[in-house]
Amino acid sequence: MLSRAPRTVKSGANMSFLRLFRRYVSISSRAVMDIASKDGELRVFIVAGEVSGDTIGSRLMASLKKLSPTPIRFSGVGGSMMSKEGLVSLFPMENIAVMGIWELLPHLNKIRAKLKETVEAAFLFRPHVVVTVDAKGFSFGLLKQLRARYSWQRWDNPVHFHYVAPSFWAWKGGEARLGGLANFVDHIFCILPNEEAVCNSNGLPATFVGHPTLEDVFELNLGKQTSPFECKIEGKGEDFRSKFAIPPGAPIISLLPGSRLQEVTRMLSIFATTMEQLKDHLLELVTVIHIAPNQDVENYIRGSVNKWPVPAILVPGCQPHMKYDAFSDHNNLTHQSDTILEITSFVHLQMRWEMHLALLFTLNWMGLTCLSC
Repeated sequence: MLSRAPRTVKSGANMSFLRLFRRYVSISSRAVMDIASKDGELRVFIVAGEVSGDTIGSRLMASLKKLSPTPIRFSGVGGSMMSKEGLVSLFPMENIAVMGIWELLPHLNKIRAKLKETVEAAFLFRPHVVVTVDAKGFSFGLLKQLRARYSWQRWDNPVHFHYVAPSFWAWKGGEARLGGLANFVDHIFCILPNEEAVCNSNGLPATFVGHPTLEDVFELNLGKQTSPFECKIEGKGEDFRSKFAIPPGAPIISLLPGSRLQEVTRMLSIFATTMEQLKDHLLELVTVIHIAPNQDVENYIRGSVNKWPVPAILVPGCQPHMKYDAFSDHNNLTHQSDTILEITSFVHLQMRWEMHLALLFTLNWMGLTCLSC
């Protein structure tokens, strides 16, 4: 997996997106870009349902604006990062950011209403391309309904791309179910190298475009006279300690409570209780809480740390330099997100930092029952 990292950093995950339009896709024997050129613009309907997808979507939008030979107009659903690239979201992305089957039930009617609203908006927008990013429940529902709607109207279908392959390796019989996605997904962008061959072999066209974490590596090395093969994540732990007046040798625990308000409210109280129990055993303990770029999450965390049992430093999610500075000087690292597990594991391999990782999950009775089966 890591052997392909330099190649990905050099070309950029999004560089291949526009090439795929010409290489793989046509509508009624006419290339997408030819139609867009005739229309005078490329209309892209893009949807992200959570913070990680918002980051991927924003980078994709920025790259498309640089690479497209025709003007681009965006519509869809996204967060703060995508709004900086010009997207006016149909509604707050957080409205569809619900995780877990049991947790979804109270929000089911609201999400159905948002799905219907999104389908209608996409249909009226008449996109050349539809891109959904992760959030497979909402994304696949949207793509499936759009394809049915266009077929019923007998209109030319827009091209459907989905970014981040579903975790088929975690499903029972997951690989066999991939072929069914080809009914409403034209091409899928994989962030893990092994996923491309599996998707293609099961009838779902796919391309490995690299892991989003590698784009952090690229951004952190901008301006340096460094070849793609030598790009590194180099945090400045001493600078971080100095900036926040952390005593030398004081233990630091990083907390990454998640990107959805739902999970943050659940995890932060557990973290607080843990810090309360640790503070007498780890003298001068300092916690660093990493905040996802989600205003609701930020407001909740800032309100919660007023009663935090030990000193707390808040690191905004939109400041990668500070994030990796903090990571580079940790005696411990506590986190909750599976995405963060991938990121910190990758960073640990690259930098050989001496830090300990702990992954926390909370389960309702349904999840606990499924896990014990």
